Amino acid sequence: MAVTTESYAGKIQRKLLKKQKVIEAASGRKKADLVLKNATFVNVFSNELITCDIACANGLIVGLGDYDGVVEYDMTGKIVCPGFIDAHIHLESSLVSPKEFVRATLPHGTTTVITDPHEITNVMGTDGIDYMFQATEGLPIDVRFMLPSCVPATPMDESGANLDYRAIDSFYDYPRVQGLAEMMNAYGVIHNDKEVVSKIVAAQAHHKKIDGHAPGLTGKDLDTYVAAGVYSDHECSTMEDALEKLKRGQFIMIREGTAARNLEALAGLLTPQYAERCMFCTDDKHPNDLLEKGHIDYICREAINRYGADPILTIKVACHHAARYFLLNNRGAIAPGYLADFAIIDNFKEFNVEMVFKKGELYYNDGKLKDFPAPAIEEYLDERAHDTFHVRHLTKSDFEDVRQRGVIGMIPGEIVSTDNGYADHVDLQKDILKIAVVERHKNTGHIGLGYIQGYGLKSGAVATSISHDSHNIIVVGTNEADMALAANYIVENHGGIVVVDGGKVLASVVLEIAGIMSDEPLTKMNEELEAAKDAAFSLGVSRGIDPFMTLSFMALPVIPTLRITTRGVIDVNTQQYI
Repeated sequence: MAVTTESYAGKIQRKLLKKQKVIEAASGRKKADLVLKNATFVNVFSNELITCDIACANGLIVGLGDYDGVVEYDMTGKIVCPGFIDAHIHLESSLVSPKEFVRATLPHGTTTVITDPHEITNVMGTDGIDYMFQATEGLPIDVRFMLPSCVPATPMDESGANLDYRAIDSFYDYPRVQGLAEMMNAYGVIHNDKEVVSKIVAAQAHHKKIDGHAPGLTGKDLDTYVAAGVYSDHECSTMEDALEKLKRGQFIMIREGTAARNLEALAGLLTPQYAERCMFCTDDKHPNDLLEKGHIDYICREAINRYGADPILTIKVACHHAARYFLLNNRGAIAPGYLADFAIIDNFKEFNVEMVFKKGELYYNDGKLKDFPAPAIEEYLDERAHDTFHVRHLTKSDFEDVRQRGVIGMIPGEIVSTDNGYADHVDLQKDILKIAVVERHKNTGHIGLGYIQGYGLKSGAVATSISHDSHNIIVVGTNEADMALAANYIVENHGGIVVVDGGKVLASVVLEIAGIMSDEPLTKMNEELEAAKDAAFSLGVSRGIDPFMTLSFMALPVIPTLRITTRGVIDVNTQQYI
């Protein structure tokens, strides 16, 4: 017991010394570590721009006024914003390691993200959660976690694991866990499924947040979902949908990502009447979007310049509201006691991020990013992440079928689908193609077959192991031989994306981490991905869709109307195979 007492006393002593340093710097008796001189900053409490010095010590803001610092930067002519927060993202969607994701987003002023690691968890089970914790430890963007609620998304799906509330319960004790991630199985909540509701009850027992995922839910079904304890939603695509949920007390995450872009539809929320209940998120962000457009800064720029949103209100939605919602009480504002996380922009119109500080340390300046090491990952988890495919060799006969199957109708720019009836063969004149999902986790041999309309492919096949959320292999083709070749190529390379035609591989992207991420730098990944897109477009894939990301959502059996699983086409609304 003496050791415990001494350890606690030592901890208190260390914290005391840090606190005393903060107090000395705040009082002006000693120089601050960092001072942003003549800083015009966004005050999220008084809703105005204020100009003064911002003093920082021990990674915290300690004072606003007139200060001297060991290190000083003149902020004249610039605007200092709190570091931006992405309220909901799957880091795996960037297709690269967490370190590479941070290298791409930190220069855009993002200093905190709330991630749901359900992509890798659907592949690796709880090992996937541990992998992401280790892969994000100590990075210069704070990565906070919401625990996956639906592994698999529904009982109709087959993933690499099947996790009940007991499997994830111990993770609530991790200091970076904020709550339970998007409860996608709204059907299970509404119909009082014991296993589903148990996860909500367990999260509440730990006093954690519970995020939602309920596109189009309305009326008594919505009342039931909210009453069960779901606090937010990021799936709103219309003002009507968003306002119905907001009026029932839910927080609305305005999503502008790669697959789903809802800012235009929801820009009307960015007013004093509604904005207090709103925050920004990206959900899924592919490499090209990160490199060409940006991250939360892009949403801010669009909101202000394209949709006329008030700049200060927009900044609050980009940082302060998410911090309050997730109880991250030391970020999302520029005030004494808050983290010294800053995104410094040139002006509200151009909204170019020129400097980024994380906990008082300058990481990005004048187009240059400070280097930082990749976190260490234990050998077992690293090896497991690179060996996740268990599928026998496939032949064209595995994809042949003469039965009528459901036709999934694609909608350009959306991830929802329509019920386009039935088909029993490929019909290029009507843009009806064969689609299949191959189970790849446990070598069950299950291959779900169906048809899809609106993809546009005229020859060959396209396949990817990014197949939300269970990440089996999804393949679309004009013929069974190319479909088999594409699926086998992915298995042989431990994951990825491939475009084939006439028995030849035209382009590919290798995703060797759990079949959903790459060890390569983001820039190289983007080059390979764009080349694969060009190959897909050359074969006729409609340019109004992302050939791979949009395709990947066709296997997610929680988004209306029709989806495909390893057992065939499913009607999401009834949770029945058709």
